[in-house]
Amino acid sequence: MNLSFHVDYQTRFGEELVLNLVKQDGVAQYRMRTTDGSRWSCQLTMQPSKATIDYYYSVDYAGTRERHEWTTVMHRLELCAAKGVEYTVYDHWTDIPEDSYLYSSAFTDCINRRETGALPRTEYGRTVRLVVRAPQLRSGERLALVGAGDYLGNWEWDKALPMTEHNINEWAVDLNADALDSNVVEFKFAALGSGQASGPLWETGLNRTVELPPMTDGQVVVYHLDQAFLPVYNVKLAGTLVPVFSLRSHSSFGVGDFGDLRRMVDYVEQSGQRVLQVLPINDTTITHTWTDSYPYSCISVFALHPQYVDLTRLPALKDEGQRARFEQLRQELNALDQIDYERVNQAKTEYLRLVFEQEGKAMMASKAFRGFFKEAGQWLVPYAQYSMLRDRFGTADFSQWPDHRTWDEADRRDLSNSRTKAYREVEFWYFVQFVLDSQFREVHDYARLHRVVLKGDIPIGVNRYSCDVWMEPKYFNLNGQAGAPPDDFSVNGQNWGFPTYNWDEMLKDGCRWWVRRFQSMARFFDAYRIDHVLGFFRIWQIPGDAVHGLLGQFSPALGMTREEIEGYGLLFQEHQFCDPFISDWIVERVFGERADEVKQKYLDHAHDDVWNMKPEYATQRKVERAFAGVTAQSELNLRDGLYALISNVLFVRDAREPGKYHPRISAQFDFTYEALYDSDKAAFNRLYNDYFYRRNNQFWYREAMKKLPRLVEATRMLVCAEDLGMVPDCVSWVINALRILSLEIQSMPKDPHVRFGHLSRNPYRSVCTFSTHDMPTMRQWWDENIDRTQDYYNSMLHRGGAAPHPLPGWLARDIVSRQLTSPSMLCVLSIQDWLAGDERLRLPDADAERINVPANPRHYWRYRMHLCIEDLMADEAFMESVRELVYQSGR
Repeated sequence: MNLSFHVDYQTRFGEELVLNLVKQDGVAQYRMRTTDGSRWSCQLTMQPSKATIDYYYSVDYAGTRERHEWTTVMHRLELCAAKGVEYTVYDHWTDIPEDSYLYSSAFTDCINRRETGALPRTEYGRTVRLVVRAPQLRSGERLALVGAGDYLGNWEWDKALPMTEHNINEWAVDLNADALDSNVVEFKFAALGSGQASGPLWETGLNRTVELPPMTDGQVVVYHLDQAFLPVYNVKLAGTLVPVFSLRSHSSFGVGDFGDLRRMVDYVEQSGQRVLQVLPINDTTITHTWTDSYPYSCISVFALHPQYVDLTRLPALKDEGQRARFEQLRQELNALDQIDYERVNQAKTEYLRLVFEQEGKAMMASKAFRGFFKEAGQWLVPYAQYSMLRDRFGTADFSQWPDHRTWDEADRRDLSNSRTKAYREVEFWYFVQFVLDSQFREVHDYARLHRVVLKGDIPIGVNRYSCDVWMEPKYFNLNGQAGAPPDDFSVNGQNWGFPTYNWDEMLKDGCRWWVRRFQSMARFFDAYRIDHVLGFFRIWQIPGDAVHGLLGQFSPALGMTREEIEGYGLLFQEHQFCDPFISDWIVERVFGERADEVKQKYLDHAHDDVWNMKPEYATQRKVERAFAGVTAQSELNLRDGLYALISNVLFVRDAREPGKYHPRISAQFDFTYEALYDSDKAAFNRLYNDYFYRRNNQFWYREAMKKLPRLVEATRMLVCAEDLGMVPDCVSWVINALRILSLEIQSMPKDPHVRFGHLSRNPYRSVCTFSTHDMPTMRQWWDENIDRTQDYYNSMLHRGGAAPHPLPGWLARDIVSRQLTSPSMLCVLSIQDWLAGDERLRLPDADAERINVPANPRHYWRYRMHLCIEDLMADEAFMESVRELVYQSGR
């Protein structure tokens, strides 16, 4: 069979185009030819092993790939012409389209759910194939071709030729060249089945024409045409955010589970919404205590948390006494206002072990388990051994284990053989993950069937003692801590304690670990939120001996030399600027009447009125250990004061390059800045603004573009970014280039010139919300700052007089309505904010609805809905209210 590919692409001198044919065992590359650097072609003689060829084009320079087409949806050539011995393909280069979101599984498999199929086999002697992409088509619509001449229907739409969606959003039709009236084909595309009484929905613009070349018998000429454009408005969707652990139903076991998630899908569908967003669902079991409730500190980016198992979907226990005991415990735990994390997880683990003893052998002999093990074995086997060793040695700190301090790939064989002792030691964890995977996949399938988009959350970090670090330590930097600089959530910054990523090592294999992670998520979700997307540009890296985030620095970042600093007019004095500046007036201001006690116990006199920290208290970690177990508030205040002394520096030394420095974040609010002359303050401010907002922009842009394109193209999930915090300009460049949805919160506008965001200015490719899990709920925010609320009431809600407090239900409903009418593609509101509009249903205590307090690193994540999902759905007044809000907003 002869294949001939042609594509127009303007190259620069030295560049060449490459045709990439995707095969089961990799990609076959073929160099293309050109005579003018613009029109490229490639001729192949081959006998393909299958009837479909997927391919894409790329650009090479000096043997190195410079760029490639958008590969999420590649070109497809079907070899279905029975008499076809020669295929000539006329293509065009495809960059990531503006409407790439319409190719995501959120739209193709949920919202605009349709089935693709192969082109029908034809017996034409000479074949003309027309291929066009039409992503705007909705569920139930199909594309057809109609044109001039009897064969093409003479412009009568009821005689239009039906087309086949042979690829995602791509339609094709084979025409019999011998039946055409002319070698010039004139036609248009139209959408049928759109429900319009006036007939089909015609594409806009002039009629299309294709002039056919001379053709011989057995030849198939394929034209990939410009995208069809149909006059269809953009889709806007409404949704609800609720952590899975916060769900409550009559059958829950004290915590939300996958059965409750299925019920929540019903709620979302019946209320007219289309999106259900959850927080991370990965296993976080480190200590088996309530501190493991933090969902962003996972021990495996692949394993699901056992607490989410729906026990009602498992075989019943045969022991009646055990059944009665667990039912009594279930009712007790389910009646609690908040989650008792430790009791819930102990009970569920015990129940799972009993079911495993009773049914495990049969379930793990099934074809379904064998398929799961084959698919998940790469991460599942190490995870199971890690979990077993963690429990055996009583700690997840694998550096303290007597053996197996890192994963040994040689163990995989025995751990995968059901006849070995090693397998029997870990098979319970195989069983647990199999059950969780099966249940969650069922929920995902159910959501798709009901056209509900499940949106997941991908945390930026992993726990320092996680299975991922144990298994592949080369991907992590363990000598620092990841966190976030100061923001509205935390004035001292956030220290998450996670290791930072060794991106140099990750990029060597094409970010394989991240690609596997995203592809694993795609088994359960059709959209996802990239937690702290800024971490792909630069992460806030905090020294290992620091507690707060103030002493951190962006990594990577372009540190400043002494000469550069002095170029701004600031005479650089390393000791004075980089070591804690502690003088009498600072100690007295921080500690008041305890100043002398602090000097005597914690400080050494240096000279004049200047002091140094004693060596035993020289770092925040040393101070933390000295105050371990202290609960008296006066002593905790003393500890925090010592923390403040240690972070009182103007610059921090670069962690990698000696002789380079970074201005300390928020130094303008600290004593060392206050001690500067006014001229030095002005020089530092110029330096500070250049460093944080201009100096690194291009550098960080290039860093992000090394990583994010690989991850965005790894799956067809809809990509949404959490782009809050200290956001450099380059973030919007990357988000726009990759067509990622931004996060828009009215109370945290990205425009520094306004106090509140104008909803009408939200970009379409964005997610609009009023509050996130890290923020106060709408009701809390309303009473948090009276002056701010009054300004919002008058300027944003356009209401006169004094703002009412607490937030009345009618006004909460108005705020929700305004969020919904924004131009954003998605408007996803927390379940608490949806309930705020109904004073009958919402909790009397607004503070009891808070999910997380970022300023508290030891926050207990235990919020639960106070209403059962079944009861909420049975409240017709509330459901009708939500449906009305969604309908009126055009979502």
